[in-house]
Amino acid sequence: MRVKVVCAGGGPAGLYLSILLKLRDPSHDITVHERNPEGSTYGWGVTYWRGLLDTLHEHDPESARAIETSSVRWDEGVAHVRELTTRQPGDEGHGIGRHRLLEILAERARSLGVRLEFEHGITPEDLPAADLVVAADGVHSALRTRHAGHFGTEIGTGRNHYLWLGTSKVFDAFTFAFVETDHGWIWCYGYGYGPESSTCVVECAPETWTGLGLDTANDADGLALLEKLFADVLDGHPLIGRSSGDGGSRWLNFRTLTNRTWHRDNLVLIGDAAHTTHYSIGAGTTLAMEDAIALAGALHEEPALPGAFRRYEQERKQDLLSVQSAARHSARWYENLPRYIHLPPQQMFALLGQRHSPLLPHVPPQLYYRLDKAATQSEALRSLKRWLGPRLARTVQARASRR
Repeated sequence: MRVKVVCAGGGPAGLYLSILLKLRDPSHDITVHERNPEGSTYGWGVTYWRGLLDTLHEHDPESARAIETSSVRWDEGVAHVRELTTRQPGDEGHGIGRHRLLEILAERARSLGVRLEFEHGITPEDLPAADLVVAADGVHSALRTRHAGHFGTEIGTGRNHYLWLGTSKVFDAFTFAFVETDHGWIWCYGYGYGPESSTCVVECAPETWTGLGLDTANDADGLALLEKLFADVLDGHPLIGRSSGDGGSRWLNFRTLTNRTWHRDNLVLIGDAAHTTHYSIGAGTTLAMEDAIALAGALHEEPALPGAFRRYEQERKQDLLSVQSAARHSARWYENLPRYIHLPPQQMFALLGQRHSPLLPHVPPQLYYRLDKAATQSEALRSLKRWLGPRLARTVQARASRR
């Protein structure tokens, strides 16, 4: 059955959904509206893991091949703490420029007959007539905000400040660098996304941010200070902020967004409009595209929108439980960095890799390290850890919700 679909937002979620819907039924009338000009996008590179790539190959091999070809790959992690460097093997990760990812998805959508309307945002006041309206317009979604009470929107703001930057330094592994200053620790996450570029996300506690003067520094002075602090890991390469046309480089506090429900009448939320997860787990793009896959599948299986929306929401909320828990604990690990930073480097890096664990905040770090190491050799300990972790997380969550 031919359906008219209007999608607000030309990010990975909206574009990939339009592709999947057209592949299911070429007769669908689909328009993606993006408020920004084509080719202009915030951010530098995005990360994803091998599992997403395998999933994309299942649903649209053509775009999956283009994404894989345009990505860089790594399977190691490197941590720099003071003058010490620790390198460990890790899961297979990938980086791709956000601009290139959107270019691939836009070209694929157009080839299937999707209309892309750039410099044409959608607001609740000028919503086009459609059978299905998809709010893929990000964490600040105007369509969701208009009915925030219905959706049950809740937003929590993280304690630490962070800044999204690029650099011409090409990291050959997912790289962490922790630098001690007179005002506390500051750190960065770096990963390559092309032959000449990497993303570099800088984070610190609020007292460090103000103590270093980053709260008042202009863009040039702020970047110069950060280049000095991270000189060892940057190897003389510059840090690159957003252009002034994009509003300049802005320090932010991460906003964790949740919604009680994801749909209203013929409007459905997808991607960051529906949920966010802390950037330190590198899952934002993956979750957005998985939302698109789930929504396209639900719309195919359930002919009536209410049933399709319920199916989509139930599936994705269930899938997100473990990811959102991991993101919360990862963010808190960094907020409690002094608890871990003075451990021996090998132990500190091991617990950095375990930062998603709900057990870690409640066990002395060195004891947790010894238990985790022993668990690798004992199936009984591994089973206990798998059993205890989720139960402790649910208990802590329940206590927090009653406050």
